[in-house]
Amino acid sequence: MVRTREPGGTEGANAIRKLLVEGDLPWDGITETLLHFAARRDHVEKLIKPRLERGEWVLCDRFVDSTMAYQGYGYELDKEAINTLHTLSIDSLLPDLTFIFDIDVEQGLERARGRSDSEDRYENMDISFHKRLREGFLDIAKNNSQRCVLIDGSDTIENIHKNIIRIMSERFGVLSSSP
Repeated sequence: MVRTREPGGTEGANAIRKLLVEGDLPWDGITETLLHFAARRDHVEKLIKPRLERGEWVLCDRFVDSTMAYQGYGYELDKEAINTLHTLSIDSLLPDLTFIFDIDVEQGLERARGRSDSEDRYENMDISFHKRLREGFLDIAKNNSQRCVLIDGSDTIENIHKNIIRIMSERFGVLSSSP
């Protein structure tokens, strides 16, 4: 199994990640969306596809649903345009299972601000952005219930872990309790 994240996962995608998650960007929402898809294409072509073709599991922290939530709902960009970019960049590749961690906006921001890193650009956006973002993730989960599972993000780490292992066991026959 390979563990990866977006944006990131490859040298090129990591360079784009730095632009996206640190500091102030001089770009509009469409340009930012294009950067996410450029990073994703590099990530999929150089890391994800080769691993899947070898029969390996790929565990990715964030993927296309995050772009739809952040840019489509948060920035209120055209959702069909985002779907078109998805198709053009990675041939509509989707995960077999997506966990969406739901938590109250204020509580989630408080947790995120407790991290000690410089990747805080999104966390510094106004509360209305974050409310749209949460609603976007909830809408994505509702409209993709075969693939997406909501997880109570306010629960303890131990309970969240147990819940994820239970769901993966039910879906894929995975019986390990290791993360």
